Amino acid sequence: MRIMGLDLGKKTIGVAVSDETGLTAQPVTTIKRVSLRKDLDQLSRLIGEYEVTGVVVGLPVNMNGSMGPAAESVFKFIENIQERTGITAETWDERLSTAAVTRVLLDGDISRSRRKEVVDKMAASYILQGYLDRALCGNSAV
Repeated sequence: MRIMGLDLGKKTIGVAVSDETGLTAQPVTTIKRVSLRKDLDQLSRLIGEYEVTGVVVGLPVNMNGSMGPAAESVFKFIENIQERTGITAETWDERLSTAAVTRVLLDGDISRSRRKEVVDKMAASYILQGYLDRALCGNSAV
């Protein structure tokens, strides 16, 4: 059972997948967004390649807990993923995920160009790992 984690942005989609046991998340790739159809084509290919059984998408919740237009676009994207693949998808609060990943990369003295190259898939991995850790406590629906 593998779960896919997504960090959905306007220009890119960071992708991570769990190991087969569902314990750890690994960054996979960053998809440059072209169109909904092409984005879903690439995700469908990866879902098949990694034998994914569920998807977790980072939900951009405001610091005060409210949700804005970016959150609405995530819910619409989830509908499209489920419709296209038949796989259950749910959200995970992604507040500060990119900031946390950027801090780790800065602490690791990773160059600015390399950070830009990996931050989205690392954020997807961070989101997915949070979800997997919660699942270990028995609170997962996917």
